[in-house]
Amino acid sequence: MKRYVPQPILSLVLLVTWVMLSNRVGPGEVLAGALFGLGIPHLTRAFWPGLRLARPLLVAQYISALLRDIAVANLEVALLVLGPKKRIKPAFVRYPLELKNEFATIVLASTISLTPGTVTVDVDLKGRALLIHCLNAPDPAALVQRIRRKYETPLKEILP
Repeated sequence: MKRYVPQPILSLVLLVTWVMLSNRVGPGEVLAGALFGLGIPHLTRAFWPGLRLARPLLVAQYISALLRDIAVANLEVALLVLGPKKRIKPAFVRYPLELKNEFATIVLASTISLTPGTVTVDVDLKGRALLIHCLNAPDPAALVQRIRRKYETPLKEILP
């Protein structure tokens, strides 16, 4: 089965996304979505690392927590930007990594960049650190602890 559908979740996501973008559920849309869902994973097979998820159910929790954090961060950034400018305390924060898995490190860097108000500026794999720019970081140590607790610790369990 893996030979025909190398990335089943990606295939399903592509199919559903295509049907949603088409704004119709007809045989043509479903067929086109299925072709994209089966074709794109085959064309991009060389780019996918051989992932081994130690706790696949934790992925759903991770994604739901990330989506919730993105929504909350959007509101916080809006209040910061629309409020008095003196409240904003931007900072560059060096984040020491505990992750050993290179792919997990990239997922963490992307997670940080997806969250409004923070962006990963540099990934130093040799020095095992990320450089993060934060729109409002009155306490950089608290930011490091929050990222470690909410994102890095679950990633260590998901991608050992």
